[in-house]
Amino acid sequence: MSNKKLKIIDIGHSNYSLENALSLLETTVSQSAYEGDVHAIKIITGHGSGKLRISVREWCKDQEGRFQAVINGEDYNMFNRDAADMRADCSLKHDTDFGRNNQAVTYIWLW
Repeated sequence: MSNKKLKIIDIGHSNYSLENALSLLETTVSQSAYEGDVHAIKIITGHGSGKLRISVREWCKDQEGRFQAVINGEDYNMFNRDAADMRADCSLKHDTDFGRNNQAVTYIWLW
């Protein structure tokens, strides 16, 4: 899946410490928001113990108001209004995680 409006970062399969993974996430979000070309970020946290997924989602909650929406992978389906609007904004026609109830991913929809 290649789309310039969607940036994908895989912090779950890179053996980053929790601190380094969250630092990379912050850097990616800040850089993407500043540059303006990327409209959404897909964060792959992997399945593992769930510690990284929980930390990423808590970090997103702490950033309240910074994003249009945060969409958990298990909510990324046609019944989620934010997911549908983000997909239209990013021209996402094909995303293997759409409708798959995949809790190993989280989407951030930027302003």
